[in-house]
Amino acid sequence: MRRNAPPLTRRGILALLGSFGLVALAGAIDARAQAQARSAGPPNGKLLIIGGGERGLDIQDAAFQLSGGHGARWVFIPTAGTDTEVSYAKPPDFIGRVDASVTILHTRDRAVADSEAFTAPLRAATAVFLGGGRQWRLVDAYGDTRTERELRGVLDRGGLIAGTSAGASIQASYFVRGSPISNRIMMAPGHERGFGYLANVAIDQHVSQRDRENDMSAVIAAHPGLLGIGIDESTAIVVERNTMTVIGRGTVRITDGADHSGRPYYELKSGTRLDLASRRTLP
Repeated sequence: MRRNAPPLTRRGILALLGSFGLVALAGAIDARAQAQARSAGPPNGKLLIIGGGERGLDIQDAAFQLSGGHGARWVFIPTAGTDTEVSYAKPPDFIGRVDASVTILHTRDRAVADSEAFTAPLRAATAVFLGGGRQWRLVDAYGDTRTERELRGVLDRGGLIAGTSAGASIQASYFVRGSPISNRIMMAPGHERGFGYLANVAIDQHVSQRDRENDMSAVIAAHPGLLGIGIDESTAIVVERNTMTVIGRGTVRITDGADHSGRPYYELKSGTRLDLASRRTLP
């Protein structure tokens, strides 16, 4: 009795194509697979991703401009904090300095997070600010709920998603330091999927201030398709489509799996732009 042939793997398909002399086609498939693994920003909307610490005037000005300026409608989400921290959490001061409205949105009840009433402010928002703390709390409360979908809806309408510290890391497709046990654990099964506004990217924060410069290299070694972005305090990246621009006082470190003069990363300073798809700096 003839047995069913085992399914072909990607490597097997490429080998078979090569054996028939279709090397060019095999190469095209390989190139396409690599292209699909490249990083990308959101097709609509803007991101302001802050590495923690104080927010200088350049970061505040970016938030003002990207949110729509005077009359912007902000939603502030402090859920990454502990219950005590949430109880006294306040929206960023810069929102109060302009003629903008702000709604505080918080729950740890996933049924509430999945409700139409709770998410109503997000449907009217032009900008969202995700506060600091631990990013796993954001996923546990809002992952795969109506809240996560409405956050994406803010971007789809051309709005702004901003965040600091935990609110920065959660914006990537892969989020680091997601373990509820310790923020020193870079990869935590079950707590690795971010909200994915940046595709094929992992984001770390407080980098220089907490000696985290080399921490991303283990993540990229385990997940070669990812681009690691490490952001200092008082520093941010602005992302519009595939263009990332550094602003602020500190440094952004890019870990891409290559060696850079003996280090696993290279550094970008304020004003530098990076194309996420090609992973090349722009003039």
